[in-house]
Amino acid sequence: MAINFTPDLTLVLIDEAATLKFAAQLALAMQPNLNIYLHGNLGAGKTTMVRGLLHALGYLGKVKSPTYNLVESYFIANCQFYHFDLYRFNDEEEWEVAGFRDYFNAQSVCLVEWPEKAGNCLPTPDLNVVFEIKDVGRSVNLSAHTHQGSAVLKAVTATTLL
Repeated sequence: MAINFTPDLTLVLIDEAATLKFAAQLALAMQPNLNIYLHGNLGAGKTTMVRGLLHALGYLGKVKSPTYNLVESYFIANCQFYHFDLYRFNDEEEWEVAGFRDYFNAQSVCLVEWPEKAGNCLPTPDLNVVFEIKDVGRSVNLSAHTHQGSAVLKAVTATTLL
């Protein structure tokens, strides 16, 4: 039986304001039990998107890249959000030793920068978000890999067409 997911969505984000607006649209579709993986080079907009998403959900504090802490935790709208930055990971064993597996559960949303650094330790993403720096701004491509991810992608697609 084939599973039909919503087709990919690609957007052009011309500046930081556009990235924050996109993040606010994504925030409207947030619900517990989501794993969103963020791909792209340094400076591509991954942390900016997370900051915009958390602020759109009502978080008022500073949102920084957890490059040295590896994970930052935020409790917003009755949901636990975990923002991972795995840039400094070197192998899968570090993932196991850190004990991050328990963070991925039905009550949380996990936003993971540099997921490829964890090798095969991460669960399947509900949504992949790939940033690519362009001459002007950046493009962002969203692809769903689960039914939850497809629902998020449909919601974002609907709000971008308004």
